[in-house]
Amino acid sequence: MRRLIVPAIAAVAMACSSLALAQEGGIRLEPVAQGLDSPVLVTAPAGDPRLFVVEQTGRILILVDGAVQPAPFLDVSDRISVGGERGLLGLAFHPDYASNGRFFVNYTDADGNTQVVGYTASGDAADPSSATPLFSVDQPFGNHNGGWLGFGPDGLLYVGMGDGGAGGDPGNRAQNPEELLGKILRLDVDAGAAPEIFATGVRNPWRMAFDGDNLYVADVGQVAHEEISVITTADAGANLGWKVMEGLACYEAATCDTSGFVLPILTYGHDSGRCSITGGLVYRGAALPALTGQYFFSDFCDGHIRSLTYADGQATGETDWTDQLGAQGQVTSFGTDSAGELYVVTIDGNLSKLVPAS
Repeated sequence: MRRLIVPAIAAVAMACSSLALAQEGGIRLEPVAQGLDSPVLVTAPAGDPRLFVVEQTGRILILVDGAVQPAPFLDVSDRISVGGERGLLGLAFHPDYASNGRFFVNYTDADGNTQVVGYTASGDAADPSSATPLFSVDQPFGNHNGGWLGFGPDGLLYVGMGDGGAGGDPGNRAQNPEELLGKILRLDVDAGAAPEIFATGVRNPWRMAFDGDNLYVADVGQVAHEEISVITTADAGANLGWKVMEGLACYEAATCDTSGFVLPILTYGHDSGRCSITGGLVYRGAALPALTGQYFFSDFCDGHIRSLTYADGQATGETDWTDQLGAQGQVTSFGTDSAGELYVVTIDGNLSKLVPAS
């Protein structure tokens, strides 16, 4: 396994290139839709002009030119538990969705347990009768459900699983190789395979993202540190450290053995109102060429939007866009359309798009 042992960057550091980037023309957030019901994700299949919005309360909506279509694409509100960190949490379209209509969702069922289920769709509607369970995971508590899922460049479906909840991982599940909780899983949906453990030692990965072969993992901290790590599809067996470590610090002991862990590329503390990282995406659109390659992320508690550049095992050029964009409230997710343009979702029902300032 290739181990990425790289330094974290200071949250106040800003490289010259990032200063130039922040000054080049500027950016703003353009409102796209309001009044959504606790949205937690926006995405689109490759080559598809529509936007698909996931509401935590159980619906997937279709937006066309900013207008919500009358009927939901899928409604699973009658089979999920909702509240706190539970609900409909993830959506991923098959790489061949245009030809096979297959997609996958991640939700907590009526008993609070994680279900990853496949469906097929035609046009603007999924077929409810096509529901095909892939796997389920019992959740001992109501929080730390993870919920993200997405396809990697290897064609496998990756799933982020939290450590099962409460606080401090009381069952030590994240480091237990016999548990699926506290792990990043992957599976071959075309072969009908069971999930395998790809990476270990995550607490509650709230949004991951592929950019090429790089997988960005934003992991919510316990009491002191938020973190972003980067691994690749070749890093099967990677251990991101929880609960031996929280960020770059030892969690329960004064000292700990960090050898073999994938250390985060960025950490930040619970200061200035920050307390829960929201992972984002790398910008690959055409409207804002100066931002190409920048990874955007936020914090659910203070609503800042920041970006960094990751290359050669290091993060550089961290930029805080709050002066230009303003604090966004409780950011639940970032998303892209099929053209690679970036969107921001907040829990109060707003969807906005990153556009040039002028």
